[in-house]
Amino acid sequence: MNAKSCLPVLTCLLLAACTLNSPLPDDPAPPPAPPPVVEKLPAPPPPPDEIGPLLSYHQSLRRMSQGELLKELSGLGLQQRSPRVAIQMGMALMLTRGGGDLARAQSLLDSVATSAEPEAAPFRPLAQLLSSNCAETRRLAEHADKLAAQQKDSQRRIDQLNETLEALKAIERTLPVRPAPAPQGTR
Repeated sequence: MNAKSCLPVLTCLLLAACTLNSPLPDDPAPPPAPPPVVEKLPAPPPPPDEIGPLLSYHQSLRRMSQGELLKELSGLGLQQRSPRVAIQMGMALMLTRGGGDLARAQSLLDSVATSAEPEAAPFRPLAQLLSSNCAETRRLAEHADKLAAQQKDSQRRIDQLNETLEALKAIERTLPVRPAPAPQGTR
């Protein structure tokens, strides 16, 4: 064999020897195992919104006339007592203009706000808010009544003073005219 024909064979052998002596590349890491599939339970349904419908109800009450409000109140009075009905009655009483209606409304709302019944729980914050609104409205009404009474009393005093002034003017008109004083130098 001549050297030219051995050269390709030697080159192949050298390359084969190099590959056998070189370390093999590390085996690639196996792909990470997918996370275990956790079967999700269906989410519990959200609690029913108890307050939203009551706020809409309040808006409808505000658009009613006094006659319609009284009719609504009588209808609510026929229903079985519950925290919802107590709040509805309180809302209606807050808008009527009868004597003592605000106090009745506040009493109904306070009964819901302080109730230990489980069915009253979603209504407590609204009942507390409306009750404090009733208390503030009552306080302002009492203050307005006091101011009106003070104004009436002041007007009565003004009228008395005007009458006294007119009486004094009348007396002054009936008095005889005084003679002019004589000059001092002529005695």
